[in-house]
Amino acid sequence: MFNIPLNDDNFILYASRIYDNPSCQSEEEFYEDLNRVKYIKRLFFRYDNTGELKLRLILNHIIILTNVFGSEGTTRILFYKSEDKYHGYIKSFLEYLNCLPLTIPELDLNEIVSDHRILEHLKQL
Repeated sequence: MFNIPLNDDNFILYASRIYDNPSCQSEEEFYEDLNRVKYIKRLFFRYDNTGELKLRLILNHIIILTNVFGSEGTTRILFYKSEDKYHGYIKSFLEYLNCLPLTIPELDLNEIVSDHRILEHLKQL
């Protein structure tokens, strides 16, 4: 289960199996954490349309996801749930946080080019 590519049928099962939040009291909290992916996608959409990049907010969401889903799980979830055009953005943030695994079953991470503009912004932090 953990080494097969994610799809609509196994996504929630995968996410719930790797979810590690001892303080989680309800299923609602699990979905609140999972919804952080949507927030990140909205921030990427805003960056594409307006050029406004909320670095710290994106980093905070990714760090929280990494805390509850682990590095590999967060990477797989973000790439699976995001459009291809955002993959370079995701890779840039994960590289900065040193959370990018060598491989994931969904795609070849070596073929994804990091976004140089985001990397420049991250270097200034």
